[in-house]
Amino acid sequence: MAQYYTTMNLKSRFAPSPTGYLHLGNARTALFAWLAARAVAGRFVLRLEDTDQSRSPQMYEKALLEDLRWLGLNWDEGPDIGGPVGPYRQMERLDTYHQYYEALLAAGQAYPCYCSAEDLAAERAVQRASGKAPRYGGRCRHLSVEQRRDLEARGIQPVLRYRVPDSGMLTVPDRVWGERSYALADLGDFVIRRSDGSPAFFFANALDDALMGVNLVLRGEDHLSNTPRQILILQALDLPIPEYAHLPLLLGSDGQPLSKRHGAASLRDLQIQGYRPEAARNYLARLGHHYAESDLLDDQALAAGFSVAKISRAPGHFDDVQLQHWQRLALQALSGAQLWEWLRAANLSSVENRLLEKMLKAVSDDENLPIKFVAAVRANVLFPEEALDWARRCFADETFAELEKEDAALVALAETPAEFWPLAAMLLQQSAGDYKIWTKTLQQESGLKGKSLFMPLRAALTGRSHGPELAALLPLIGMERAQQRLLTAASVLSEVRK
Repeated sequence: MAQYYTTMNLKSRFAPSPTGYLHLGNARTALFAWLAARAVAGRFVLRLEDTDQSRSPQMYEKALLEDLRWLGLNWDEGPDIGGPVGPYRQMERLDTYHQYYEALLAAGQAYPCYCSAEDLAAERAVQRASGKAPRYGGRCRHLSVEQRRDLEARGIQPVLRYRVPDSGMLTVPDRVWGERSYALADLGDFVIRRSDGSPAFFFANALDDALMGVNLVLRGEDHLSNTPRQILILQALDLPIPEYAHLPLLLGSDGQPLSKRHGAASLRDLQIQGYRPEAARNYLARLGHHYAESDLLDDQALAAGFSVAKISRAPGHFDDVQLQHWQRLALQALSGAQLWEWLRAANLSSVENRLLEKMLKAVSDDENLPIKFVAAVRANVLFPEEALDWARRCFADETFAELEKEDAALVALAETPAEFWPLAAMLLQQSAGDYKIWTKTLQQESGLKGKSLFMPLRAALTGRSHGPELAALLPLIGMERAQQRLLTAASVLSEVRK
């Protein structure tokens, strides 16, 4: 029986296998399931499918919980906080699975299968050669008790297969894709318990959903073919069947499945690069789901605007440029103090963090200097490394020769008359570092204006052709460093001209 949810009892879940860092496609699935629950004050469950023990070291479980919390998700039930229908790790639920295996065996709806991997591969090869879809032919369905004993006496450990009816159709409703019908004869008897006694995905995943009261399953469309098999299991055990919503694939901007070549394949990659979690939430929430609002939304607004009905069937296309757009909006929404704390907590090396702190402390006793610095550079910074670069350009005692320079900056300098530089240094001294007075006087005395005036000044002071407002950078660079760079720019250029 289908267990249709209402706005009063919705319960969704995220059930990953902790076999690696959380992929962005799975992170989006977790976010959608969380938003579906939070939109209607429902419950959200985190469950770990850890039966593949060889690939599920403790480090990945720890990383999974950390990454989900970084994204901003919380859960009402889970392996770390418990809950009324736990435990929430599959390896701690083996006794429960055993009870239901026994029930299926007693009802004749499951049977042990002794076929080797070689036998199964040969069977599939014959089926493909004849143009048929590969499926298990059922050779162990009718083994006698004596035959089974003989096989086990030879040390063969069987798997357990579910006995699929030989005829009939199964109609599967889906909240994204609509109804789909499957011919049962095409499914084949499938494995529900491995030869080592561990539960197969088909079985444990479906059973856990039913026993935990999950009534909305959001997962990737790669699970569409699993759903009819899981419904058969739940029907046989007379357990409630959740509603299913299968999400479209997440592709890279080139239309290929998302992978490392697209810049970030895991949620942890985004953290390491310095993305804000609210930027990741806002972007992932829009990959395959429509929001009318184009602004950065807080969690309450994201949840309020979420609906399974708004999930598209078209694949979502992950694009770094779009993610950076949300990163920029997220940074713009931060106060100066919050932005500074983001930089201090960033994944810079300990050496880089100490360098940033040291430079700021060395140049001034002004306790507001960090806030002034982030206010100056925030529009030109997406990641902490970029802020560190601007900190070096502002606060490091580097001459123009020592600055890392862009080619465009050198071109701008080369086009500037040599006599401009000592004049600029002298007028900066006379203006006492007042940017407006300095640039106005320099324009009058040099005859240069617009780009011809400001581009070479920026190039000499920062080594860059573009960046934050020079008026905001000049007080951070300071009079002494600024004059030194103006004068050394002239000497460097004279050497180049020779």
